Amino acid sequence: MRRKNIPNAKEKVNKSSYILDETQKINLKELFNNDNPINIEIGMGKGKFIIEMAKLNPNINYIGLEKYSSVILQATKKLEGIDLPNLRLLNADATNLLDLFDKKTIDLIYLNFSDPWPKKRQAKRRLTHENFLRIYEELLKTHGEIHFKTDNRGLFEFSLESFNNYGYKLKNINLDLHNSELDFVNIETEFEEKYGVNSPIYRLEAYK
Repeated sequence: MRRKNIPNAKEKVNKSSYILDETQKINLKELFNNDNPINIEIGMGKGKFIIEMAKLNPNINYIGLEKYSSVILQATKKLEGIDLPNLRLLNADATNLLDLFDKKTIDLIYLNFSDPWPKKRQAKRRLTHENFLRIYEELLKTHGEIHFKTDNRGLFEFSLESFNNYGYKLKNINLDLHNSELDFVNIETEFEEKYGVNSPIYRLEAYK
């Protein structure tokens, strides 16, 4: 999807009190001043999902990660005038996760509508490629989970195989999320809200 480049986006993003310094490792206990679970969304886009989750679950700490400054800027605008002490944002790339967080500190990772990188030669860029699964395994606590959602069938099939080959167990596999009975509140991303009516939404939960 084409992303509009906003001049001086990085400087504008860094003015938000929600933005963390991506140049140093984050002390999560010091950051949130509690021992509540830590959930992160990788590729948070404009922030609708992570913001709504933080509002719904004040006893869970959330961190949204987005590498594009012009995109995360939209999330900081949504947060103007809102006080959510259990939410922080990072303008950083997923390849740097182990430089940002200590190992075994994350309870749950959300991957929502990640870029499918459809060409075979682009497979290593997919956020469910084994290179990223290795990073997630280091970050997640024992019994930590990954919740993955996409509208791209090719990416979903690739991810099923990737999780399985890397030793993850799968549960709550859903091939048409919006037309299913759910036992959880499905918070939609901006992308899902706009395009989810046109194609099935695939979802799974992975754990070790």
